[in-house]
Amino acid sequence: MTKWGYLFDVVHKEDKIAELEYKMGEPTFWDDAEKAQKINKELNDIKISVDKYKALAAKGEDIQTLWEMGMEDKDESVCAEVESEIKSVTHAVEQLELEVLLSGKYDANDAILNLHAGAGGTEAQDWTQMLLRMYGRWAERSGFTVETVDLLPGDEAGVKSATLMIKGHNAYGYLKAEKGVHRLVRISPFDANARRHTSFSACDIMPDIEDDADLEINMADVRVDTYRASGAGGQHINKTDSAVRMTHIPTGVVAQCQNQRSQLQNREQCLRLLRARLFELEEQKKAEKLAAIEGEQQKIEWGSQIRSYVFHPYNMVKDHRTNAETGNTQAVMDGDLDMFIEAYLRAKANHEL
Repeated sequence: MTKWGYLFDVVHKEDKIAELEYKMGEPTFWDDAEKAQKINKELNDIKISVDKYKALAAKGEDIQTLWEMGMEDKDESVCAEVESEIKSVTHAVEQLELEVLLSGKYDANDAILNLHAGAGGTEAQDWTQMLLRMYGRWAERSGFTVETVDLLPGDEAGVKSATLMIKGHNAYGYLKAEKGVHRLVRISPFDANARRHTSFSACDIMPDIEDDADLEINMADVRVDTYRASGAGGQHINKTDSAVRMTHIPTGVVAQCQNQRSQLQNREQCLRLLRARLFELEEQKKAEKLAAIEGEQQKIEWGSQIRSYVFHPYNMVKDHRTNAETGNTQAVMDGDLDMFIEAYLRAKANHEL
């Protein structure tokens, strides 16, 4: 367990906890409520990580005690129980190891997920709606909360595009594995001749970045437009110019939000989306591998997909970056994405070492 503690940087985290708790004890701590909330969130996130390690360490000691007692009493029946407990702890350690891989500046942040229907018309729009459901289910399974920020319905079925805010510790760190084009092969329910169709949808993942000195936006460079929201939302959403679109003039980056009840709420949310898009644009420039955030260099069509979902003539979901695959397509569409996310994070870490 001492080795685990070193691997998970527990001593450093406990020092950080003490430092933040000292700050929170200062008389002027809550004078700046926004800053105080950020520190409080950081403290809670670190405590959660340390508590997970301590719980595992305690469980490891319990297993050792159980084994020693069984050997003393020559009770072989404990072997099966010990083996089961070891498997459980091993899986928990592997999950904790993944958190160690999430060391990027914004990995701990909430995530902004954008889906855009690609080639395939109504079929692609239906596929985009299926992915929307899949990510919603994954978020629920992972203990995250989901908020729809923007949604553009399809002409006949499905959705053309959607933006979700997925909130929870390390949401961005995990979901960044999902960025790219997703390809579906199936018998189309919209084809009277029951032919096989291939369709595509693009997934963009960005961190939700609150005020950051490195990402300050000069509002003089931003054009703000308001317009009447469309789609679901009741009578109120269609009677007022509550929807907001922001255009960052120097870069041409656009963000929009229409799903909040008031224009003020939509403006706040829209600014967060704009900040995230500008962050993504800068990251892409640094990498010199991807185009601007709206252009991605990869077309949403054949040859550019990161993952394929095949429903016919056989069942298989395969990630083309890691070769992780499963035949249980229903489980994947119900949000069981962990094997793909874990494979990506581990492969990325190994590549960078």
